[in-house]
Amino acid sequence: MRFVANTLEVRDLSAMTDQDDDDTSEVPRSPDDIPSYELERALADLTLMDDPFLRMQITNLTATDQALMNLEQQVLHRLVDEERTPIDDTIILLAFSQMWLFGAYELLRTWRQRAKDFEKLHANGGIDLKIAALAARGPKVHPVRDVRIEQLKELRDDPDVIKTLRDDLRRTHIPFRLLETLRVSLAKHEVSGKKNALPYASGYGRINRYTGSLDFEISMDHIILDVVSRRGIADALRAFSDGTPLPDDDTIKSFDDYISGVGLPTAPESDAAFGDEADPSE
Repeated sequence: MRFVANTLEVRDLSAMTDQDDDDTSEVPRSPDDIPSYELERALADLTLMDDPFLRMQITNLTATDQALMNLEQQVLHRLVDEERTPIDDTIILLAFSQMWLFGAYELLRTWRQRAKDFEKLHANGGIDLKIAALAARGPKVHPVRDVRIEQLKELRDDPDVIKTLRDDLRRTHIPFRLLETLRVSLAKHEVSGKKNALPYASGYGRINRYTGSLDFEISMDHIILDVVSRRGIADALRAFSDGTPLPDDDTIKSFDDYISGVGLPTAPESDAAFGDEADPSE
């Protein structure tokens, strides 16, 4: 991910080279050096992730992350050995990578929405009313409802919970927004939040020469905002528990402006069809 606080790096598509999307400042770890528990622990340690049904999804993401890293390495080794793209393995890798990204997005989206709902209940004093409303629902035993009630009671009774919840929302903000933007490009073939803009190569992935993971462009008309891989997203999620300082308000605002395309140069006239073009009839 190329975002740096208060910095917006953009590149014109015509200036691209075959490997200019590789960041040589830090070579990623080998899959052999990444234990499976890193991703599971990073996600499970988020406040409210003690829900056993969300934990099941964490387990699914962790297991498939390990399998995909092995497949990514296999694709990379074949690319080097055969000096051409291994089409058969790459097709499978592309399909499974997108499914993993969609699953990761849905897990974080669900968790963040619940966390924000809990934050609102805490702020407006509605926790007891919510507990009573849930308890009044049948049947007598309902595992999802019962977990939610226990989480609400903990939020009400332990003043530390709201602080850690807010910290976790801040901690996950940038990786989630990046994942959300990539998901819109891959699944909807659109630019997130930009009705009339077009993604340049939605769904097209290039094999990263360090990890074998597929690099996807996040673009807006003629501008590439970032190049993101499934492995890069997984590493960002793993970093939730590595002690990285929380982003401050300025960093979050700067990132949100960056990923939304605030301040981007306008498209050249020759590329007007890619963006917002005035209706000549008006």
